[in-house]
Amino acid sequence: MTVPKIGLGTFRLEDEVVKASVTNALELGYRAIDTAQIYGNEAAIGDAIAKSGIKREDLYLTTKIWVENLSKDKVIPSLKESLAKLRADYVDLTLIHWPSPNHEISVKETMLALMEAKKLGLTREIGISNFTVELMQEAIDAIGIENIATNQIELSPFLQNHKVVNWAKAHNLHITSYMTLAYGKALKNEMIQAIAHKHNATAAQVILAWAMQLGYSVIPSSTKRENLASNLQSTTLKLDQDDMLKIATLESNDRLVSPEGLAPEWD
Repeated sequence: MTVPKIGLGTFRLEDEVVKASVTNALELGYRAIDTAQIYGNEAAIGDAIAKSGIKREDLYLTTKIWVENLSKDKVIPSLKESLAKLRADYVDLTLIHWPSPNHEISVKETMLALMEAKKLGLTREIGISNFTVELMQEAIDAIGIENIATNQIELSPFLQNHKVVNWAKAHNLHITSYMTLAYGKALKNEMIQAIAHKHNATAAQVILAWAMQLGYSVIPSSTKRENLASNLQSTTLKLDQDDMLKIATLESNDRLVSPEGLAPEWD
């Protein structure tokens, strides 16, 4: 599986704002972009990519199937719609954005439909997002671990999600972290700021480096060019064992994303 270590997140960015963010990111050297059907920005991202002149094969595009499109008769048509908006023949990764509320549509039904989308060449890889241990097991039972590229979950210094992460690691399932900076809250933490000072780095770089050193992919978003550039530099920052142990102590099960009616029963 080829999920890049770092990509650009686009949650809550729309229209000209997302176009500027993607344009800046691509100019700075980002080559992975993460979007979703529900973000309402696939078309704007498609425009920015088209104008960038970067070859499609040099990019890694991720989108996510919204809960209303999880049935076997809607996965492929909705993905084709996403591709039309993105102006792409395929995406590199397609995820189930959230498990179907109240198990209305089984994980197996959606995973098999995604496998079909993969066979048709609409997506190179498939995966899951916001899946608990129980749901990860269902996905593996449906199509086999070798066909699941990642589980994209909320993960930050304040929500280290050990149960899910340890289970995924034991089953060789890659983790992508979203909300890694905890909506910016983690940037204000004194311990993280002290580690940043020690390395002559930013707090954001320290947090992103921490996540990548644990083996996760990260998809931070920003509308500021200087922050986009700075975040990208986190790939070369090396934290020592003492830094990693200190950040490990910040775990406080502080979950920021748990939408009513969507969120599963968390581990």
